[in-house]
Amino acid sequence: MSPLNIFKRTLAAGLLLCAPFLAQAQEVELDLSLATPVMAADATQKAYIKLSLDGFELAGRSERTPANVAIVLDRSGSMGGDKIRHAREAAIMAIQRLDERDILSVVAYDSQVDVVVPATRLVDREPVYRAIRRIHARGNTALFAGVSKGGQELRKFIDRNRVNRVILLSDGLANVGPHSPSELGRLGQSLAAEGISVTTIGLGLGYNEDLMTQLAGMSDGNHAFVENASDLARVFQYEFGDVLSVVAQDLVIEIRCLNGVRPLRLLGREAEVVGDRVRTRLNQLYSEQEKYLVLEVEVPAQSAGTELELARVQVDYANLATRRASQLDGRVLASFSASEVEVQAAVDKPALESAVEQVANEYSREAVERRDRGDVDGARQLLEKSAAYLGSQAEALASPALKAQEKEALQDADTLSSEEDWTRQRKELREKQYKRATQQSY
Repeated sequence: MSPLNIFKRTLAAGLLLCAPFLAQAQEVELDLSLATPVMAADATQKAYIKLSLDGFELAGRSERTPANVAIVLDRSGSMGGDKIRHAREAAIMAIQRLDERDILSVVAYDSQVDVVVPATRLVDREPVYRAIRRIHARGNTALFAGVSKGGQELRKFIDRNRVNRVILLSDGLANVGPHSPSELGRLGQSLAAEGISVTTIGLGLGYNEDLMTQLAGMSDGNHAFVENASDLARVFQYEFGDVLSVVAQDLVIEIRCLNGVRPLRLLGREAEVVGDRVRTRLNQLYSEQEKYLVLEVEVPAQSAGTELELARVQVDYANLATRRASQLDGRVLASFSASEVEVQAAVDKPALESAVEQVANEYSREAVERRDRGDVDGARQLLEKSAAYLGSQAEALASPALKAQEKEALQDADTLSSEEDWTRQRKELREKQYKRATQQSY
């Protein structure tokens, strides 16, 4: 294989445990690519490494991993009327997708927290449905305590060979107990360490989107903004679709930069950067879905004709098909040329497209922060700068996706000055940023 090609290597880690999986390879695939595999000689420059993980196919429903799910419902006073009614109905409809292999618990919270359905195997559904239908709105919002109680219920049956997830629905600000985004982020991080992810669903315009995205992000769950309660059923269905298609968990990713290459930032995700090493994790990977990371690095100047190994990558994960630990590894290589034509001809367009998407997403994050400080003009200028960057790259790469993102950035810039619409727009922006960074499926 040419040193300029993407290195792709999938390593199996043991025998498959059951006959249905023998028909096809049940291993995650690792793809490593460099946006500019041929780089300009004699110049220090930035480069983008794309690390993709692709979940394998599940042949049928019988192969899926059993789930251990805690639904945590806000029943504070603001959830009265249609909101709580739609929340109950959405939860019941989603639960119908589970079967006797799965564990379910339901927690409701206001000023206090109650376990409506203790963690139980779904053998008899009717008592579960009756208990959910008895949930009514009242009181304040003890969100931290509600999520914590959901985690406690999951621990009764927690198993690394199950999908362990809290699904949180809230329409308001946390006003009882810990309530800051950082405190909820730390809670998400601690749950992730136990193999639990938290999906957050924000309903209406009154919740704290920073808190909800922090909680989801630190545990590698999903996040959704639902303005109208009538859309809850659809979102719950999407969420349970993800829960029932997990094929790998506890993915630990380590990137070691070599030969003077310096890691600058991992775009879109939290990471630990120490010296030449970058370490991050994904809680779960879904069947037939790509999750990717983009690492921005600084590459020292090299003479024309040089070939250089930029980085080595190792991914350790729990394979839910084989129920064994698996490991993937690979290398990232580049060559250097004095010919601009050769450099441009070698560009890896899909990798560069992903890098551009994530760089523009960072512009969007910064624009929100400027808008929060009252710098409307500065935020608008940043979004316009992002749009110009996206437009130029869309043309160079002939990318409809980047062209659509350019249009989105310009629309966001046009509406920033409206105080009346900012509450809604901010939630929409945070949701888009989160989904783009994590490649959420819905």
